[in-house]
Parts: sequence; structure tokens; C-alpha cells
Amino acid sequence: MLQLRSVSTFTITTFLMVLSAVAIVVVAQQLKANQEDPCKVKGRVVGDVTHCDRYWDCVNNQPELYDCPNGLVFAGKHRGVTEGCDYPWRANYCDGKQLANGPISTEHCDWLYGIFGHETSCTRYWTCWNGTATEQLCIGGLLYNENAHSCDWPENVDGCQKHPLCNDDANGNVPLGKSCNRYWQCQGGYPRLQRCPAMLVFDRHSLRCVVPPTEECDIPTTPLPLDGEIENNVNGGGQLAKDEQERKFANEGVPPLPLQGKNFQRARN
Repeated sequence: MLQLRSVSTFTITTFLMVLSAVAIVVVAQQLKANQEDPCKVKGRVVGDVTHCDRYWDCVNNQPELYDCPNGLVFAGKHRGVTEGCDYPWRANYCDGKQLANGPISTEHCDWLYGIFGHETSCTRYWTCWNGTATEQLCIGGLLYNENAHSCDWPENVDGCQKHPLCNDDANGNVPLGKSCNRYWQCQGGYPRLQRCPAMLVFDRHSLRCVVPPTEECDIPTTPLPLDGEIENNVNGGGQLAKDEQERKFANEGVPPLPLQGKNFQRARN
């Protein structure tokens, strides 16, 4: 009786293991049927059927699964920015698919690879490569457009607060105190300190450098000193001391203002 019970238990256990193995084989066959085999295509590389940040490569006639660098998605062999992977916003790479991996963040980088808006400035942005952030500057009066991931005209960028000096004209000129040769040049709502060419003065009415005299400034008797000359003549009198202070202020720059209506905190998956 005891022997019969042992045999029955063994038979049932074996039967369950067989059923489990059959189920696993069926599931594997279904996954294989849905996923294209990279070893059967000319390029030997195919995207994953479910995840847009993964791809299959044929290695030694066997398919192997790989992840794109964090923040990139599969674009195709010899495409994208590295390893066949590209920025996800460049095309509809993820339509009908999902990401297999969440973000890995470092300072200024939401993902290890990508282009991201600056935390406090509308004219700057960060390019991130393997977690290393490099600060970039939009020139020519352009602002960083987070939707386009590139520099754009100010009218196409919403939510950027202009510096108070540039409220009247985001790309105009503004007098600098009583200075006759220096002025603020607004670029995309952010002021930059500029100097008129030698023998010219800044006209507060036309807001540009002109041939003197003007109502406020006389004709210079000698060419105005260059920045290097100012730096080498720190004891050259009150006007030079003033210019040196202005130069120091220019080098330090105007502190950027916080942005209003623009959220740089990106969602974490």
C-alpha cells in the first residue's frame, strides 16, 4: 500500500512538470513568433518588438538582446548618434512600444544621454553624453526651445521671463548708467555688456554707437582704452577705476533670473 502511494505521487509530480515544460515551450514559441530573428535579416540587427530602447543583434548565429545607452532608443543599424541608437524625440521610434529602462540621472542630466534645458536661463542648455553635462549657449538673440530641443526665435518659446533691463526690447540696446562708451545689448531678453568701437560714443536716444558729440558725451581726446589696457592700469585715476569696475561686472555677468511658467523638473518613470 505504501509503495503504491509513492508511485502515484511520483507519477503526479512528473505529470505536472511535463505540463509546466509544455507551457514554457508554448510561450517561448509565441515570443519567438512575434520577435523578428536578427540572424535571418540582412543587417543582422533588429529592434525589439516590445521595447524601443532595446535591440537584437546576431552574434555567432545566435540572437542576443542589447540595451541602448540610457536616454536613447533604437533607430536602426548605422543610424542615430551612437550604437544605432538615437534621441527619442527625433522620430516616432517608440510608437506602440514602451521603455524597458528608467532614467539614470546625474547633475544637470535627466538621462545619461540627451539635451536638456538649463535650470535658470532661457539662453542656455545642457548636452549630456554618458552622464557628463556640457553647458551650451544660444547666440544671436535665440532662446532654448525645450519642445524642439534646439535654439529658436523668442516668439516660439513660451514661459521665459525677460530680464528687467530688457523688458522694452528683448533684442535691443540699453544705456549703462552715465557711461559714454558702454551699453547693454539684450539678446533674447538677457543683457550682455558691450563697448562702442574706438572714438565712438553710445547715444542714449538712437541707442547705438555714433560719432560724437552727443547731448551727454563729448568727443574723446584719445581712443578709449581696451580691456587689457584697463587691466594694466588699475592705478590710473577715477575714470579708469570706474571702467575697471564695469569690466569686472561684465566678466561676472548679469545673474540670471528664475523662469516663470516653465517647469524644468522632468517626470521620473
